[in-house]
Amino acid sequence: MNDFKQDKNKRDEAMSFMARVVSVGFFGGLFWGIVGYFAYYLNLSKIGPALILAPWALGKWKSQWLGQLIGVIAISLISILVAICYRYLLSRVKSMVGGLTFGILLWVIVFYLLHPIFPGLEPISQLGRNTIATTLCLYILYGVFVGYSISFEFQELQSAQSRENT
Repeated sequence: MNDFKQDKNKRDEAMSFMARVVSVGFFGGLFWGIVGYFAYYLNLSKIGPALILAPWALGKWKSQWLGQLIGVIAISLISILVAICYRYLLSRVKSMVGGLTFGILLWVIVFYLLHPIFPGLEPISQLGRNTIATTLCLYILYGVFVGYSISFEFQELQSAQSRENT
């Protein structure tokens, strides 16, 4: 009976951890998407959250506030998948360097590898220093937020499990 209870507790902790990963991903995407919108609104960046809609949405509305709002929501949902990827790839990293590297990697993926699917995105050489610096900093901060939060929760789960086993 005691083994059954321990197995159930481990499953509950694992599910609770995944729920935390999902919430960190969603709220990280929401918060940093809103910060990205303010950077766009204040002309610190030529690129707003509505960029994510570029491959699918037609019309002028996607560059207006409604498109930016829908872009923030889309970023929040996609961020859940990004956080789950971080959980499986880098959750064991104990420092902020993992999140920093993850943020830079995401920036490179979006601005270099996925560049062809975003029709309105100018080449890096034409974006300007302000846009490059702002977006890179946002991606780094997002990566550190998601990475450090998930790694912290993972370390807490590991230490709780090791306390139970002793």
